[in-house]
Amino acid sequence: MLLLSREDIKKVFSMQEAIEADKTAFQMLVEGKCEAPLRTKIQAPKYEGCFLFMPAYVEESDIASLKIINIFPKNIDNGIPSAPAQVFLIDGKTGVVTAVLDGTYVTQLRTGAASGAAFDILGRKDAKEGALIGTGGQAATQLEAMMAARKLDKVKIYDLNYERTQQFAERMQEELKEYGTEIIAVKSSDEAIENADLIITVTPSNKPVFDGSKVKAGATVSCVGSYQPHMQEMDPVILERAGKIYFDSEEAVLSEAGDILIPLEEGRITKDDFTGDLGDVILGKVTGRENDDEIIVFKTVGVATQDLVTARNIYDKAVEAGIGTRWE
Repeated sequence: MLLLSREDIKKVFSMQEAIEADKTAFQMLVEGKCEAPLRTKIQAPKYEGCFLFMPAYVEESDIASLKIINIFPKNIDNGIPSAPAQVFLIDGKTGVVTAVLDGTYVTQLRTGAASGAAFDILGRKDAKEGALIGTGGQAATQLEAMMAARKLDKVKIYDLNYERTQQFAERMQEELKEYGTEIIAVKSSDEAIENADLIITVTPSNKPVFDGSKVKAGATVSCVGSYQPHMQEMDPVILERAGKIYFDSEEAVLSEAGDILIPLEEGRITKDDFTGDLGDVILGKVTGRENDDEIIVFKTVGVATQDLVTARNIYDKAVEAGIGTRWE
């Protein structure tokens, strides 16, 4: 069995490769090639946490995976990750676990890459400015994915804590300097989304974190953070203004995402407003962007197929490069 740490993965796998892996995963999902049941949740109310189990299996590739990702928000007070995770890669012929990967980083990669894939497929080709709302554990890869998908002049970043936002922007400016994009901390979400062609929200908020009426025509919005029915970081106004609404998986989104469930319940949108899954666009089953003025919304909650495809690609590259620790 091969053990792959965050640093091991960084040595062999790039954000651009993660974006391509997600595209493959989204295509497999709509083709029905991957058996990926909705995630199993076990609540841990004593510690305000929950355990999440995400299995996946692709018969034609003889590969399976299981991601264990547990959400314990109070961990941050003790200096440990609030979403610790591992991904187990399993040989589909024998059932033997072939690798264990740092699931926290795999999740960050594939979740960021979902936004990157959406922007690459649906974003305006001439996009020059981005906005990122949220600076938590998923934010760094969301930012990189945005910059990998389009050559941006600048990205403005907003979070409730301006000092933390400044620190994040400064760190990202150094870590992602090869992209040549100016990364700026701002003091309001209005300032962040002003003139933004690409917008990402990645927060656990229960109320909208931006004003949907102020999003410019032609923008592409990726809402990532809300993954429970009571969470709603997306302003429903943006859904009413959107020309098209896409998902990573409509089934998964309608099982848990308040960003869509709440506006549906309120009657602000209906299922007739949904365009389709991103995999449908990749396969040419539904239309993508048709003009530079339409606003497009992408809602992602994450599916196990992304973990499987990403982990498999990482594993193959690590074996080829002789990276990782063998546990016999």
